[in-house]
Amino acid sequence: MSRPKMTSLHPEKTQRIYKLPELIIQQGHQIQKSKLQGPWIVKGKRARAESTNPVQDRPHEHTHGCPSPQARMGGSEGDTRNSDDQKDDIPVENYVAQRYIENPYLIGGRKFDLRVYVLVMSYIPLRAWLYRDGFARFSNTRFTLNSIDDQYVHLTNVAVQKTSPDYHPKKGSKWMLQRFRQYLTSKHGPQAVETLFRDMDNIFIKSLQSVQKVIISDKHCFELYGYDILIDQDLKPWLLEVNASPSLTASSQEDYELKTCLLEDTLHVVDMEARLTGREKRVGGFDLMWNDGPVSREEGPPDLSGMGNFVTNTHLGCVNDRKKQLRQLFCSLQVQKKASS
Repeated sequence: MSRPKMTSLHPEKTQRIYKLPELIIQQGHQIQKSKLQGPWIVKGKRARAESTNPVQDRPHEHTHGCPSPQARMGGSEGDTRNSDDQKDDIPVENYVAQRYIENPYLIGGRKFDLRVYVLVMSYIPLRAWLYRDGFARFSNTRFTLNSIDDQYVHLTNVAVQKTSPDYHPKKGSKWMLQRFRQYLTSKHGPQAVETLFRDMDNIFIKSLQSVQKVIISDKHCFELYGYDILIDQDLKPWLLEVNASPSLTASSQEDYELKTCLLEDTLHVVDMEARLTGREKRVGGFDLMWNDGPVSREEGPPDLSGMGNFVTNTHLGCVNDRKKQLRQLFCSLQVQKKASS
């Protein structure tokens, strides 16, 4: 049987992103009144200081805000060298330009994005786990497009928000995903929320599949990714970026507990003690969502004919009774081991 295909991402759910050389950005003002009507976010090397998170980048109207090649090279307007020589001397630096989502979903008038954790144990075949917990990161200032250069309005990163005059260190600026899912359910109903989270599942899998053939796959390695997802007013998810080795710094006690449990469960899935059978669909807070094909919530081999009643084995934002599950899992494994000895 051929492997079933995941539903393809709809074009309107895929954020428009371009990888631009520096000189094109410098010349952007010449075309900004045509097809590149802003605002846009431009990310360069300086945005990769912490888990490729663009904490220093701000939305730019069209393509303004990049330093000139002369300024970067220490040159001047009066430089008399041949223009071709100047071009050869200018180092090529790539930027990523993303169209800014102008209609984000707001809670209390404030913008937020979601941090979701995905553990990849193998790329060939693709084997990926989704963590049940995560958080929503909020800005401390009410959202408006009238102040496009105000980073406290548009950037939700804690590294930015903690410098805001309104930031409260004890309260922080995060919601756990369970609270966020409950809020959406009370506002929009369970069916709309299920659709939203199913669309996010699709983003996780499609993004991993898109790099499956170019990332080196080593059975002795694993990678924990931090996905940043933005929700718009129509409850459509947008992938902002995928962070390798995401920051595990805690900004509150609740955040500390989430991340310590995340690390503990990551090591349980990695299973250096070789206690697992390899057939587990859940380990602690992690649910196996892809194992060289979609994983069903139901026990036994899934019926993939038509995929009509197929329900993916994901529980993002649901109850995470990880301690109880781990006790049951390891007790069951001990019983199996004794029975086979």
